[in-house]
Amino acid sequence: MQSLSLKKLMKKIAIIVPAYNEEKSIAEVVNGIKSLSINDIYKIDVIVINDCSTDKTSEIASGLDCILINLPLNLGIGGAMQTGFKYAMKRDYDYAIQVDGDGQHPAKEIPRLIKAMEDYNADVVIGSRFLENEGFRSTLTRRIGINFFKFIIKFLTGKLITDSTSGFRILNRKALEIVNKYYPDEYPEPESIILYSYNKLNIIETPVVMVERQGGKSSIGSISGIYYMIKVSLGIIFTMIRTKRS
Repeated sequence: MQSLSLKKLMKKIAIIVPAYNEEKSIAEVVNGIKSLSINDIYKIDVIVINDCSTDKTSEIASGLDCILINLPLNLGIGGAMQTGFKYAMKRDYDYAIQVDGDGQHPAKEIPRLIKAMEDYNADVVIGSRFLENEGFRSTLTRRIGINFFKFIIKFLTGKLITDSTSGFRILNRKALEIVNKYYPDEYPEPESIILYSYNKLNIIETPVVMVERQGGKSSIGSISGIYYMIKVSLGIIFTMIRTKRS
């Protein structure tokens, strides 16, 4: 009876893994999460959102200890993540954590996100590569963009977010209710900070160590730095206008 009561008290966590052509890394990502010791403390489900991959991502994921959702069309990172958020919301998960399918986000760093969420009563916790000088900190072009977005977001919200493009983050139920209705599409990580901020959510960062991607290809790999910064900046402004009007 005691173990049954304990199970009922366990918080449910949906770890959402968006994956597009991640056949080289998806097994290691899922298996790493499932091997975490916090599986004894929390009820953790790994939800792989296969974003219409053209490689063996779906085939490999179907043999792993995860919930696999195969999208019929490629929706991009924003659409894939909102699919996962809607799944988590509908099935009453307490937290949803985004972990990229390319292996950049080591499973051992996940407890840091959860601890920060609970220690600081946050609604959204973003794992930042820049709070401590450890691990892989992205390419020079990407870092320039991140610094640029840092100032834009600070100007628009008053919040200093050092790693606005980090997809390694955790949301609670309050945040899930918001992204269940609307989530930015093309560059959701920096844009969603505006969404959370204007909805008066408590957003914090916590230091994490990341590594270089283990497979696949970055969705912004072929985009020039200036073009990328312009597009993301416009997306941030659009999200601000949309959120203010809603």
